[in-house]
Amino acid sequence: MNYKYILFDLDGTLINSKEGIIAAAKFALNKMGIPETQIVDLDRIIGPPLKFSFKKFFNLSEEFANKAVEYYREYYRDKSILNCVMYEDIVPLLEMLKADGYILAIATSKPTVFAKRILDELNISRFFKLIEGANLVDPHSDKFKIITSVCQKLSIYDTNQAIMIGDRLYDINGANAINMPSIGVLYGFGTLEELQNAGATYMVNSVHELGQLLYSLKIDD
Repeated sequence: MNYKYILFDLDGTLINSKEGIIAAAKFALNKMGIPETQIVDLDRIIGPPLKFSFKKFFNLSEEFANKAVEYYREYYRDKSILNCVMYEDIVPLLEMLKADGYILAIATSKPTVFAKRILDELNISRFFKLIEGANLVDPHSDKFKIITSVCQKLSIYDTNQAIMIGDRLYDINGANAINMPSIGVLYGFGTLEELQNAGATYMVNSVHELGQLLYSLKIDD
């Protein structure tokens, strides 16, 4: 397959942001009066839109979920946004892909302004033609809309020329919805079963394997 565009998720794909996200989520849930005994298994909130997670996993109403998101973003923006690290071998991978002529983009459920700040701090914004995420005022409701927006802005008319890389079912489902191939990464926050059930086109265990896969796909063109 002749891929020209490579779309990356951010959290759990390029960076391990677990500590910062969970700290902000705990702050928000505490502010909403959720008992500590119910604030468990917070890894599951990493990936999907935040309001969706608060509603689904903590049974918050629309109004209360919106308020929890406000508390989360306040804490995250001011205290924990930079509490993250890149996965090993990410920079060499991005350098290789850029040098080979791929057009790289970010497709994340994280607000665009937060994603840009993190990528700037890590000095990897330079690799991406587009950084697309949620809007703080009118957030995208799902990954499908974010991926679709990337395609529109980069004029990707044939989705078989692009591939989506992510660690959660939301990344895979969003790609599948527009017939875009996908790669599920198992070093992030998703599980093998989750990515298999979502129908990932390919799966890899490490950033090194991801590079090998992308190289093999190019060789096979």
